[in-house]
Amino acid sequence: MTSTVTESPAVLAAAERLAAAARTGEPAAPVRDLIGSDDVAAAYAVQRLGVRRRVESGARVVGRKIGLTAPAVQRQLGVDQPDFGVLFADMDVRSPTADRPRLLQPKIEAELAFVLAADLDADELDAVSVRAAVDYAVAALEIVDSRIARWDITFGDTVADNASSGWFALGEQRLSLADFEPRDIDMSMRINGEIVSTGTGSACLGDPLNALAWLARTARALGDPLRAGEIALSGALGPMAPLRPGAQAHSEIHFGAQSLGTVGFTMEETA
Repeated sequence: MTSTVTESPAVLAAAERLAAAARTGEPAAPVRDLIGSDDVAAAYAVQRLGVRRRVESGARVVGRKIGLTAPAVQRQLGVDQPDFGVLFADMDVRSPTADRPRLLQPKIEAELAFVLAADLDADELDAVSVRAAVDYAVAALEIVDSRIARWDITFGDTVADNASSGWFALGEQRLSLADFEPRDIDMSMRINGEIVSTGTGSACLGDPLNALAWLARTARALGDPLRAGEIALSGALGPMAPLRPGAQAHSEIHFGAQSLGTVGFTMEETA
């Protein structure tokens, strides 16, 4: 990614604070004392530095995640605009547990994931144009996490912390956008059989495709457009829920009376 913000001492210090928390498993103080609560450029500069260091250490980028799209989640975290982070291959729960990033304070939310068939780097990107670039969609769970103690975050904190990313799980049933409208889907998420979250596609910036278009425009503006083959997590369709060791999470997405797919995840007792 390109940026007009240099890696200032404050940006370097914020990135190191977050990296130390990830290494040690001890949540850190917020980084807003270093970069401010709402300095978007500085927050993404911290994120880019963390991403670059991970890539230099051998991690492989597989897509992006959109965060803070649902009003319910914005209220939970006290923020008022979406953000995005980077997905790495070792965040996929199909990778060995030992290879995944350490989780500190995990929560879980249900989403829709898009897998792209074409690059999204055109001058004009809206819900109509991004639809044509989607190969398929799947039900998804995102295990979000924060390196910041007690999830005491502002917008700047979460962006710097790679949009509070953790792990992700993708369903197996591939869905064609010719067969359903993402804005009209319904979602229910259960933990240990109990419903803990419900939501709709329209809760995600009015339409998950709007969220994807926002991501595509933002990523392109930052010099790192979305590419064919990448995964894009839409953002939450409903409130997130705490995730404790041993928890069995399951989400199902419906379009009217039709089930579009399910996805499950079990939080290992030793994680």
